[in-house]
Amino acid sequence: MSQAKSSGVEIQTYQAAKKGNIHCGDSFYVTETDDYLLCVMADGLGSGEHAMKASQAVTDVARLHSDDDVEELMHKCNQAVLNTRGAVVAVLKFYKQTKQFVYSNVGNIKFYLYSPEGALVYPLPVKGFLSGRAQKFQVQRFRYEEGSRFLMHTDGLELKEVKSLFTRTYLIAGISQHLQSMLQDGKDDVSYILGSLIA
Repeated sequence: MSQAKSSGVEIQTYQAAKKGNIHCGDSFYVTETDDYLLCVMADGLGSGEHAMKASQAVTDVARLHSDDDVEELMHKCNQAVLNTRGAVVAVLKFYKQTKQFVYSNVGNIKFYLYSPEGALVYPLPVKGFLSGRAQKFQVQRFRYEEGSRFLMHTDGLELKEVKSLFTRTYLIAGISQHLQSMLQDGKDDVSYILGSLIA
């Protein structure tokens, strides 16, 4: 687990490989500037080293092109996984000045944003995966409020009551501890990015 806190964002991340595996097939990348917060997550198909190589190809591209808009990043991530197993991918970008976020995904990575008023935003996942073949991407735009919290995770984490997760405690560290307590069986690779947009 790792954590980071800036003047406007608090982040907790976690990653673990499937029980018995050395390599984790999930990868993620988080970066923040004065203008935006970018979160990219990838889950390589299958598990082990080849899955890891596919997911890392995605985060390597995100690291090099973090200033790009979400749709362009999705296209570059798609190109990056050519000649790999392929990966499911989600790209999330919060724009601080306009209080908007832009989201695109292909596959079963899930994302939730919980507002201070108790509203839950859950963009529906798009079926499929990135393989390098040309495809169009659905890009969604939403507004967010200061004090909103969010969670992005791979399918190694299964949540049934998302709202109750956010209402247990306001503290990101407390939510993260609760999530980790649910991840003892090691049935799959798992990663999550948990954040608070504090102002």
